[in-house]
Amino acid sequence: MSDLLKRKAEATPRGVGVMCEFFADHAKNAEIWDTAGKRYIDFAGGIGVLNTGHLHPKVQAAVSAQLQKFSHTCYQVIPYESYVSLAEKLNRKSPGSHAKKTAFFSTGAEAVENAVKIARAATGRPAIIAFGSAFHGRSMLTMALTGKVVPYKVGFGPFPGDIYHAPFPNETHGTSTADALAGIEKLFKYDVEPSRVAAIIFEPVQGEGGFVPAPADFVRGLRAICDQHGILLIADEVQAGFARTGKLFAMEHYDVLPDLTTLAKSLAGGFPLSAVVGRAEIMDAPMPGGLGGTYAGHPLALAAAEAVLDVIEEEHLVERSQKLGALLQEKLRSLKSVIPQIADVRGPGSMVAVEFMKPGTHEPDAAFTKKVQAEALKRGLLLLTCGTYYNVVRFLYPLTIEDAVFEEALGILEASLKA
Repeated sequence: MSDLLKRKAEATPRGVGVMCEFFADHAKNAEIWDTAGKRYIDFAGGIGVLNTGHLHPKVQAAVSAQLQKFSHTCYQVIPYESYVSLAEKLNRKSPGSHAKKTAFFSTGAEAVENAVKIARAATGRPAIIAFGSAFHGRSMLTMALTGKVVPYKVGFGPFPGDIYHAPFPNETHGTSTADALAGIEKLFKYDVEPSRVAAIIFEPVQGEGGFVPAPADFVRGLRAICDQHGILLIADEVQAGFARTGKLFAMEHYDVLPDLTTLAKSLAGGFPLSAVVGRAEIMDAPMPGGLGGTYAGHPLALAAAEAVLDVIEEEHLVERSQKLGALLQEKLRSLKSVIPQIADVRGPGSMVAVEFMKPGTHEPDAAFTKKVQAEALKRGLLLLTCGTYYNVVRFLYPLTIEDAVFEEALGILEASLKA
């Protein structure tokens, strides 16, 4: 192990931050074993990629079957039916009965960049409004959209222009829906006229920002602002999609619709695939050749995604997400009386987070959060932190996790908090 760590340090750059000091050997569903044979329960899920678990048999079988046919043609050169078939399914399953079209890419950042391209082509406008604490990716454009400087933006500027940030509603940190919507109106007064804004992009539940759900009145307010000024509304569901929030799509929690939706992560069960789903007339705005990518809509990833959608339906993972999330929140809330650092427990479905503050204050407790994560890791439970102040633990277990393994993980979590 020490030799491998030494090789890693010599061969790979420090900018690729790595949480664990061990190396994966094999995994199954919600369990992973390192090269020394130690077992861990995975509540990180590859940062939200494994809603259907490590190596789900149906995903494995689908990819294996596709691999017997062909691995790559580039869809823009020789198309294949699976691209069309999956697009049809996402068009049908995504919120709204209006005509929709879907384009595929490889990463969440690619999906966001292409959603911006499509919005600009459809509106003829350049500007984009995003939100503080948002995360949209690590490319130059998506870094500009991301509302968190450390570690994502440090040393990488200048960033593309015509990107503006408004506050995101977060009652725990004193920002109301009214404050957030007023922030957009202030942008229109101080920085950019609404007639230059192509789109507003937001996460229905902020990911890196701390698993902060967008209040329903805020989302309705965004839709109203967009309708008033001819602005498109982009829902970034890269982390929140595919049953994580207790709905197949996070936007199903709201009574308004986005114009474009970005998808990735758990879409393909561990294979690199992302998508933009949107209103047909908007998706058709770019000219032929304006969208695509060499690996965009890769056949193996498409096969995996078809299987993922089947697994979500057949194994009732939307309902299971609600059940597991309720059990986790019940456990965390039961500990508030003995863990005074617990300031908030939140999140729809299984997109659950716990936020820590120093007892008796509103001061984020990043040190305590880090200790909880380290203690859980020592005991065999993988947890991820997030939040603008690094004081939030988020939970991204596979929704296919066995009941006994989930109960074991909750026991480790309780012991880690108390330790």
